[in-house]
Amino acid sequence: MSDTQAATASIAELLRSTVPMVRTLNLSYLEVGPERAVLSLPDQPEYRNHVGGPHAGAIFTLAESASGAVVLAAFGDQMERAVPLPVRAEVTFAKIARGDLVSTATLGRPIADVLAELDAGQRPEFPVEVSTVRADGAETGRMTVIWTLRPNR
Repeated sequence: MSDTQAATASIAELLRSTVPMVRTLNLSYLEVGPERAVLSLPDQPEYRNHVGGPHAGAIFTLAESASGAVVLAAFGDQMERAVPLPVRAEVTFAKIARGDLVSTATLGRPIADVLAELDAGQRPEFPVEVSTVRADGAETGRMTVIWTLRPNR
């Protein structure tokens, strides 16, 4: 197993065990690293909406979970001095989502810059950009999640 595969498995295991919604929606962790995470949501009839696609809440959870995975990969080693928390999120729905979905989250600031602010006693904020696509490759939506590292006092 490569280091990347081991990191993905480790973060996936942690989030499956601590975030019940990840288990409920059967999210799969395809790739997790400090700059990018890729998660998938299978098509499940019990989570469909009135147009036959995944409910917006399920899509939001997929995208937010992808953002959390990249944040954990990037800053998980800082947990003794700061806790990562989402501050706000903005979602744009572009096309009707149907079938299996994949969300790709990308860290929006260099890790070193965020840590420099934390080292300076600040509470850094940073964006994570998420794109969600369906099986045919069409982008169904975008999300920006602003995260912070709240220093432990």
